[in-house]
Amino acid sequence: MEFLADCRTRLALDLLANTWNGVVVWALRHGPQRPVALRRRIGGISAKALNETLRRLEHNGLVARRAYREAPPRVDYRLTELGEALLGPLETLGAWAHSHGDAVVAARSAGRGEFAFGGLDGQGPVLGLDQGPRAEEAQHR
Repeated sequence: MEFLADCRTRLALDLLANTWNGVVVWALRHGPQRPVALRRRIGGISAKALNETLRRLEHNGLVARRAYREAPPRVDYRLTELGEALLGPLETLGAWAHSHGDAVVAARSAGRGEFAFGGLDGQGPVLGLDQGPRAEEAQHR
């Protein structure tokens, strides 16, 4: 099977490629929440990153935004049916991470996180994951 540009598998992987998409979907699993409450639940996310993520999830049909006509104005976000359908796969991915996360961290620490296809010349770092001597050389270029 080829992974064509419009392949549905690539679409799904693209949705999960963003660090915050899956985290925000998971944080909304118990019902609608306001952005301030989401930021409290999600460690390390900036207001800007949360806002961009919510817009992206809304654009992709995973989240619905509800604005209330009151003073001061308030907004909350909830999962759509499509977003709720993603909870099962996210739970499976989380279980895998729980079971294998230590092995991934150990592999990175052992220097096996270096990728051969980094940079245009194959020497540069990729996504900051390089651990080997070439990564150090690339930093000095």
